[in-house]
Amino acid sequence: MKRLISEATGMVIGDPEAERSVPPTGFTARLTVFTAAVMAFLSVFALALSLATDRLADQWASELAQTSTIRISAPAEQAEAQVAAALRVLETTPGVASARALTDAEQRELLAPWFGPDLPVDRLPIPRLIEVVETSDGFDTTGLRARLQAEVPGAILDDHTRWREPLVDAASRLRLLGWIAIALIIGATGTMITLAAQSALAANAQVIRVMRLVGAEDGYIARAFVRRFTLRALAGALIGAILAGVAILTLPSADTTGGFLTGLGFRRIEWLWLLAIPVLIGVVAFFATRAAALRVLREQS
Repeated sequence: MKRLISEATGMVIGDPEAERSVPPTGFTARLTVFTAAVMAFLSVFALALSLATDRLADQWASELAQTSTIRISAPAEQAEAQVAAALRVLETTPGVASARALTDAEQRELLAPWFGPDLPVDRLPIPRLIEVVETSDGFDTTGLRARLQAEVPGAILDDHTRWREPLVDAASRLRLLGWIAIALIIGATGTMITLAAQSALAANAQVIRVMRLVGAEDGYIARAFVRRFTLRALAGALIGAILAGVAILTLPSADTTGGFLTGLGFRRIEWLWLLAIPVLIGVVAFFATRAAALRVLREQS
């Protein structure tokens, strides 16, 4: 632990003499910055996807968990009477906060995405719908179904379970995939930075041998590589995260269209994750470069 703290302090302060063994420009420098920028860009979008699906799962769970629908299929001359009977049953059912029959305009709006806005609801044999809102304690679904079957033969209770569970499960899986994608991206970043560090160490083998001849220890040389590559990765990750943040800001707002993809992004304090991604990549670069440098230096000794 003390060695890691010492190396972290040395990375911040730096040592101009030791850093002469690290190429300031060239292929490895550009590769490190570019890799970190691209991976940070992808990580931000994967994180945005994960957070968006998390919000979506919560929204679906909250909106569908305490609502139910009663569908009444009856001849036109009996529909209104059965709707009234179903509402009377709901008024005396413990756990029902409110219940109301949807108007023709509301049913037309529900069916518009599939059949268009001009659907003649009043002239078609479309079932009447009753929206039921539960209290926090909920109601006895089995008991309510039995009462409706006895008093309102054409009524069918749908508690949205078959809709809610698959949707919430799908959103949870998407959220998990988002975090897995971030882990894979971070792992790939560490691999690329390790390869770049190994390439730089191999290219500067002559300089390293000279430094050893004048008394430089492997830890002293490794710190120079760790500092240079960590700062390069951090700078590249900052660039990638900023570009990703700008790209997300250009996406349509969820308040405008209400769709899932338009809700992709960050909200309020979630924007702090943009700072966490470069820091995470910087930490990965630190340990990846340190491990690569010590391994290559041992092989060259």
